[in-house]
Amino acid sequence: MDIRDFGTTGLKVSALGFGAGHLGDDHLSDAEAKRLLTTAIDLGITLIDTARGYGRSEERIGKLVQSRRKDLLLSTKVGYGIPSETDWTYEAVVAGVHEALKILRTDFIDIVHLHSCPQETLRQGRVIDALQKMVEEGKIRVAAYSGENEDLTFAVVSSRFRSLQCSVNICDQRVLDGILPMAKQAGMGVIAKRPIANAPWQYADCPVGQYAEEYWHRWKTMNLDFGMDWNELALRFTAYTWGVDSCIVGTSSIEHLKRNVAVIERGILPQDVITQLRGSFHRHDNNWIGQI
Repeated sequence: MDIRDFGTTGLKVSALGFGAGHLGDDHLSDAEAKRLLTTAIDLGITLIDTARGYGRSEERIGKLVQSRRKDLLLSTKVGYGIPSETDWTYEAVVAGVHEALKILRTDFIDIVHLHSCPQETLRQGRVIDALQKMVEEGKIRVAAYSGENEDLTFAVVSSRFRSLQCSVNICDQRVLDGILPMAKQAGMGVIAKRPIANAPWQYADCPVGQYAEEYWHRWKTMNLDFGMDWNELALRFTAYTWGVDSCIVGTSSIEHLKRNVAVIERGILPQDVITQLRGSFHRHDNNWIGQI
């Protein structure tokens, strides 16, 4: 597995991270969750990304990673969902970190994101202050932001975060020419989410839900065919985009997990393919409907 510097944070991450949302699915047994997570770690994945909103995901990770903790970077997201606190307040962020520490059964969390916190709240500063306080107390190592669009832009230009998580894929390349260069110049770590754009190529007709509609329309409009498996092409594009330190993929299938690791190990795409993917996106990006 390709291991990379996570910006200038001093951390190192695997090029492929494990998006642990599926671990929160109650249809997945505890035994299946354990096999999935153990396999990911055995395959060389060091970044495990979860969130308070992912059901039992944090709980299951906490039960399973104790013996492997030193080999892993744990990433989670806070700011909401604490019964005794109002969402997006100083108190909710602090309580969220403390709750995550307890559930994950760890003394510190490597990366903690404010999870899609709106720009208006970020500007007030209190939620960021809370995250910084947790860094000062050694409870988290990297204060981070996860989100999109104008909220993401503000998070980067505020200079108060050391890491960000955002969408980067063949159907959503907007951060590549502005946000990403600014983030890397500031030494920020970058985690790419939705690296395969929710696989719009698997649908004959426009799907519904989970951003798939917009990605499906974009992919159809780009109208490209490289004679390559689309999952492989998309994952390699994102994983080897300049500035991306790790890309997270979620799955409940060990077979898919192994396939994704094998794809990453094939390395960067040919330059002519990258050029066509970039060019096709830019030819249409002023005409996309809606914002993802």
